[in-house]
Amino acid sequence: MAQPSILLATGLPARLELRCRRMLVLHLGENTMTRGIDAMEAHRWLDEIIVKFQGERMQAKSFCSLVVAVLLGCACPAPASIQQGADGKATIKIGVLYNLTGAQASLDIPSANGAKLAAKQVNDAGGIDGKMIELLLYDGTGDPATISRLTDRLVALDRVVAMMGFSDTDMVMAAAPIAAQAGIPFVTSGATSPKLPEKASPNLYLACFGDNIQAAAAAEYAFNTLNAKTAYLMTDQDMEYTVLLSGYFTTRFRDLGGRIVLDDKFHTGDKEFSAQINRLKAANSLPDLLFISSGPEEIGHIVQQFRKSGITRPILGGDAYDSPNLVGIAGKNSENVYFTAHALMNEANGKKKKKKFIADYRQEY
Repeated sequence: MAQPSILLATGLPARLELRCRRMLVLHLGENTMTRGIDAMEAHRWLDEIIVKFQGERMQAKSFCSLVVAVLLGCACPAPASIQQGADGKATIKIGVLYNLTGAQASLDIPSANGAKLAAKQVNDAGGIDGKMIELLLYDGTGDPATISRLTDRLVALDRVVAMMGFSDTDMVMAAAPIAAQAGIPFVTSGATSPKLPEKASPNLYLACFGDNIQAAAAAEYAFNTLNAKTAYLMTDQDMEYTVLLSGYFTTRFRDLGGRIVLDDKFHTGDKEFSAQINRLKAANSLPDLLFISSGPEEIGHIVQQFRKSGITRPILGGDAYDSPNLVGIAGKNSENVYFTAHALMNEANGKKKKKKFIADYRQEY
C-alpha cells in the first residue's frame, strides 16, 4: 500500500484529520511499549477509517476517539527507532525543518545545506556506531500551519528520533511543542529567544546564544566602542525575535547610561520606510546610533532607504542581518552597519576542523 499523505483528498475537513493524527501520536506514545503498535501501519489504517466514516455526522472529538480506539485495538509489529535504509543498512532518522522558500529562506537554506554536509561527512566516516544518518528535510515555506503539519508527519509517519531546524522563534514554536509532546528532542540551529526551552520543555534545545546575550553585547559595543550615548530604536512588531531583541537592548543600553530618544516601529513585509525616516529627521538632533531590530527580508531595504535619505549614523542590529539580503539589497550603503553573530565563519581563523568544514561547504555549495 502506498504511503499516505498527512492531509488526504478524502473530503474530511483538514483540521479534523490533523486532530485525529495528533491523538493517535499521543496514544501510540503512551501504548507502544506495552501494546506493540506500529505507527506507520496505524496511520495507513487511519486513512481507511477516515474514508469509511467521513460521511457520518459525528462531533470531531467523538470521531477522533473512535479512530484511536479502533487502531489501539489492533496489534502490529513494534516500531524501531533505528530503521533500515534503501541499501539495507541501519539508519538514524533525523527530521530537518527549514524554510527553503518564503520568509527566512535566506537564513534557512545555508543552515539546511550545513546540516546535509555534516551528515554526509559523518556517514563518509562510517556513521555513528556503524549506523548511517538519514536526514528527512522538509520545506516549512515560512507558514506555521505547514510547519505543524510537517512536524506531525515526522513524528507519526517518518518516525524520526530527533528533529532540528529553523532560524526564528515563531517558526520553532510551530514545531517544537509537537515534538516535545511525542518525546522527541528538537534542536534549533538559529532561533534565539531565551524563553524557548521553557515553552517546549524538556525537549527543546538552542544551539546558539539567546537574544538577551546578543542584545547586551550589542548595547555594550554601542556604548563603549562606538561611543554612542543616544540611540534611535526601530522594531518589527510582528516577530517575537525582534520585540525581545529591542527590549533586551534597551534595558542594557540604559543600564550603561545610554538614552533612547525615539522608539519607532514597522511590520514584517514592509518595503517602504519614509514615515520612519521623516520622524527621525524631525527630531531636534540625530541620535548617535540607530538600533534597528529587523528580520532578514526587510533590513536591506531599511538600510538602503535610510542611507539614501542622508542618514549616515551607525546602524546596529542582531543576527538576522547575517544574510545575503543586507549587502545584496543595500550594496555600498551597508557600510557602517554592525550586527551580532554566532561566530565568524572564516576559514582563515579557528580550529582545523572548523576551517575544513567551511572550505568543504564553499566547495559543495
